[in-house]
Amino acid sequence: KNNKGEYLMLVEGSIPTGADGVYCCIGGRTAEDIVKEAAENAKAIVAWGSCASNGCIQSANPNPTSATPVHKIISGKPIINVPGCPPIGEVMAGVIVHLLAFDRIPQLDGLGRPKAFYSRRVHDTCYRRPNYDAGLFVETFDDENAKRGYCLYKMGCRGPVTYNSCGVIKWNNGVSYPIQSGHGCIGCSEANFWDNGPFYQHLASFPGFGIETTADTIGVAVGAATAVGIAAHAITTNLKKRKLIAEEINHSETASVDKKGDK
Repeated sequence: KNNKGEYLMLVEGSIPTGADGVYCCIGGRTAEDIVKEAAENAKAIVAWGSCASNGCIQSANPNPTSATPVHKIISGKPIINVPGCPPIGEVMAGVIVHLLAFDRIPQLDGLGRPKAFYSRRVHDTCYRRPNYDAGLFVETFDDENAKRGYCLYKMGCRGPVTYNSCGVIKWNNGVSYPIQSGHGCIGCSEANFWDNGPFYQHLASFPGFGIETTADTIGVAVGAATAVGIAAHAITTNLKKRKLIAEEINHSETASVDKKGDK
């Protein structure tokens, strides 16, 4: 009350709205009622994590509690979504520092996420990306390709359809992130990630989208909508390599024959 219109409201977790909100009550009041009251005079609202940003696991099918993200309950207020399960600590700090230092919300994408941290796909900043482009993939988690650090796309990695800065900022003070630790991205910062099919089954391939492409122009369903398969990408790459190798062999053989002729 003493800081009406000047305070930041930070929300963690989705809000159960089913059965009149009885699935989460504090002091006899529903979480939905408390959130609405707290948001009324807030300067801006920050939704921490995928639960508050898009519902996350709590809203996964069949969603028995009708778990709902903040932006579907509160309207008329600036809302900054910081998804991730959990979000990266440095990203959380960066959002707060920006709000306090510049007295305005950061530039957001079409899903209300700060572009500074969510403008590129995990795929675009992945150190294994050259292996994807070369058609070098892990086939099983214990094969030789896994030991060589090849691309985890065939193991279900959702990096190509996930917008986050995991590969740049990483976790635990920049020590590592899931892909670096040998496990594919599960897309935890994208809406409905829990219902987007098996984690260890790869999506249809869509090579060619550049790092300038954003969620506003592709959307989170781009993987399912793409008709080009991963096999086509790998075959094309290998055919080009074989052609180059064949040309090099022919060139070497020609040069060898010329040398013999000179003798």
